Amino acid sequence: MTAYIIRRFLWMVPVVLMVTVVTFGAMKLVPGGPFSSGGRPMSPEIRANFEARYHLDEPVWKQYIRYMAGDFVDTGNLRDFGRNGLLGFDLGPSYKYRGRTINNVLFDGGLVKAAVSVSAQLGVFATIVAVGLGIPLGLISALKQNTWVDYSAMFFAMLGVSVPNFVVGLMLILAMLWLNQHGLPALPLARWGTKDFGDWFSHMILPAITLGTGGSAFIARLTRASMLETIRQDYIRTARAKGLMERAVILGHALKNSLIPVSTVLGPLMAAWLTGSFIIETIFSVPGIGRFFVTSIADRDYTLIMGTILVYAVLLIFLNILVDISYAFLDPRIRFD
Repeated sequence: MTAYIIRRFLWMVPVVLMVTVVTFGAMKLVPGGPFSSGGRPMSPEIRANFEARYHLDEPVWKQYIRYMAGDFVDTGNLRDFGRNGLLGFDLGPSYKYRGRTINNVLFDGGLVKAAVSVSAQLGVFATIVAVGLGIPLGLISALKQNTWVDYSAMFFAMLGVSVPNFVVGLMLILAMLWLNQHGLPALPLARWGTKDFGDWFSHMILPAITLGTGGSAFIARLTRASMLETIRQDYIRTARAKGLMERAVILGHALKNSLIPVSTVLGPLMAAWLTGSFIIETIFSVPGIGRFFVTSIADRDYTLIMGTILVYAVLLIFLNILVDISYAFLDPRIRFD
């Protein structure tokens, strides 16, 4: 397995390289630039000076090479930032946060680092909600196939898949407002950032439920379908014929193998949740990374856009590797050669 894991991590290099090519090219196709859209009016001379300082007046291919290799190509005017390029794990200077690098903005402190932490917290709780609701719901539905329990569970699963997250969030907000109006206990809607654990947890519940509802419905449907296929396998009938308790057959044999398709989709879902959801964060006033990413697009802060996309891409690849590794633990018959 060690050789397999090493190969998978080596494959990250060309994948991330392709992500940089596509993202960099897509950004340059959008009209405007970091010094020609939004903010205070800027004279053409000042704009030209800024673009020359950051080498935005060069051809796109040369800008890309400079972004990747940095000072190894040409020290230019960016020596003030110690530019080493992406190959030197330097994400470059920010065009919005003047005098700061993307490494400093994302990882070394400030509002964006706090926003990343908040989005990660929300993503972890959304994952717990999705898995904690989806797997039991799909399991019960499969064991009670073609009964009112099965139909009810799949109805709510279909509803969760069909209704967008922001609609679920608005419905929860209206429900909490109705409870408040009638003097009944209700969960808080906003005011994030408290240091008290109980208060922080109560503010986490509604956005986590909203973000994880769609995932839980999808996981429930997938768990049900996989479980129905698994319990009809020969080894399940053999386990029952040996006299094993039904609980041991279901939890120890059937459920474990039926989770392989669930773990496959859980990697991308977790990556999306951990990096935040701009709509959900906006509805519940969560100071997550989503609003910074959208703001960076509006400001044409190319390096911040590249940095956030690369963080998401690396996280997605890493979680997919963990998913592949989990196959061997879920099904001992799987071997990595």
